[in-house]
Amino acid sequence: MKEYLKKYEEWISNSSFDEETKDELKKIEGNEKEIEDRFYKDLEFGTAGLRGVVGAGSNRMNKYTVGKATQGLANYILKCGTQDKGVVIAYDSRHMSKEFSELTALCLNANGIKAYVFESLRPVPELSFSVRELGCTAGIMITASHNPPKYNGYKVYWDDGAQIIPPRDQEIIKEVNNTKFEQIKTMDKNEAKEKSLYNEVGKDLDDKFISTLKSLVLNPNIIKEQQENIKIVYTPLHGTGNIPVQRILKEIGFTHVYVVPEQEKPNGDFPTVSYPNPEDKNAFKLALDLAKKVDADVVLANDPDADRLGVYSKGPKGEYVAYTGNMSAILLLEYELSQKKEKGILKDNTAVITTIVSTDMTKAIAKKYNAVEFETLTGFKWIGEKMRQFEEDRSYTFEFGFEESYGCVIGNHARDKDGIVAVMATCEAVAYYKSKGLSLWEQMQKVYEKYGFYKEGQISVVLEGADGAEQIKQKMTEMRANPPKELAGLKVLETRDYQEHTIEKIDGTTGKTDLPTSNVLYYELENNSWCCVRPSGTEPKIKFYMGVNGKSNEEADENLHKLTDAMNEFAK
Repeated sequence: MKEYLKKYEEWISNSSFDEETKDELKKIEGNEKEIEDRFYKDLEFGTAGLRGVVGAGSNRMNKYTVGKATQGLANYILKCGTQDKGVVIAYDSRHMSKEFSELTALCLNANGIKAYVFESLRPVPELSFSVRELGCTAGIMITASHNPPKYNGYKVYWDDGAQIIPPRDQEIIKEVNNTKFEQIKTMDKNEAKEKSLYNEVGKDLDDKFISTLKSLVLNPNIIKEQQENIKIVYTPLHGTGNIPVQRILKEIGFTHVYVVPEQEKPNGDFPTVSYPNPEDKNAFKLALDLAKKVDADVVLANDPDADRLGVYSKGPKGEYVAYTGNMSAILLLEYELSQKKEKGILKDNTAVITTIVSTDMTKAIAKKYNAVEFETLTGFKWIGEKMRQFEEDRSYTFEFGFEESYGCVIGNHARDKDGIVAVMATCEAVAYYKSKGLSLWEQMQKVYEKYGFYKEGQISVVLEGADGAEQIKQKMTEMRANPPKELAGLKVLETRDYQEHTIEKIDGTTGKTDLPTSNVLYYELENNSWCCVRPSGTEPKIKFYMGVNGKSNEEADENLHKLTDAMNEFAK
């Protein structure tokens, strides 16, 4: 019998699983394709922890896989001897998020570990902030971020407020893999509360989080001067951003904030969008309709856990123009560094952190302000690790970190992407540039003129299920075996394999990469161009990234178009 069928039969017959779970599985009896998808593997920690489709099965998010992950984490915490510090838990608006958060807390409690559980949904950055604010050993966020509605997830943070990294993540998953379902502990909620193991938190942490964000505002007087002249449209896409975003914008002085009414309330079905991701232009339809109606200056969208931010603003002809994650990030980077330099508060040892697949314009901006640019692997956990390093050895003062996937953090309060601070800073930048007679889009063009016309693109190929996973594996193997000599007529000057830690240059010389092991191939091309390939750590996708430079917008667009066509061929 095939392994996945054996697992299926075990779940059907094992007394560890309740009747509701068994009934769900009995309904797919005889459907081998569906059984295979649910049981061909166990959920694993990727770049963002545990993530999968909600449902019964070992390759699904359910009370058993979440319980097993939590029991394994509890075992690890007990081995570390840090159980007295406790764990803080937050959740978003997805199906089963609240239930998974309570299940997680009671499992920790049954292991003698105190849990601080948010009384209602909260965004990722507040969870990251709260880990250090409460002095916890770990944090858990129940979320599938921007994935489609059928998904949920489980992100683990350590005591620095950043997502877990090697070797800790591997040590935890080892504990999880060594845990049997019948070993999952739990306890009565009332008993846990009586023993002060289960603790609800909320308002005090909200107040501290918002206060910290407000301290990052650089030009409060300009906001007050321009508050009547600026109209902001915002959507939380049925997620966690609504309350904190409305609060922070109101408290720093913005008076004309319009929230998309159809998307204001939390809803795990995400009924107005098929894909609740601000990277997807379709997610902005209702927001743009409202923007045209109220004549908004800027249109902003967070994903459901509010760690990402998508941006539109008025273009040269009054139409609304989309910003990529790279574009919105460099706008904020230029604003933050220029204003701090002008005010004399930019430190000599300023550090900016980005990833290997983000825009090369970061280097030019950092150089302009005598800052040092650091690059990490994809995944904000690596940026968080650098932030921790700088704090511990005091070598650099962290100012700004971002990755191309619509996520950044300003300041040291959180060690993950913060879509709330990004909303705040973007609106402040709109006010500042309006005071100078510039729209946000006009300022974007000035940034290009100042540093060069850098453009970036991405292709994602979705390959679901066991077959898809095997296709992704084979594609990466083929590309390693047959490295390209040129792409879009551009010679490959250097190939970096972050899995094998090798660098091969066009002149035949070799070297070693200096970043952690990761299944990533990077190609440095002629004309300051580049491209990169990696499987997604959170979705069934293989991703192709590319970046170019040009002497004008038109030339950069043409270069990107050529390289995108070449990468589409490469992706086949």
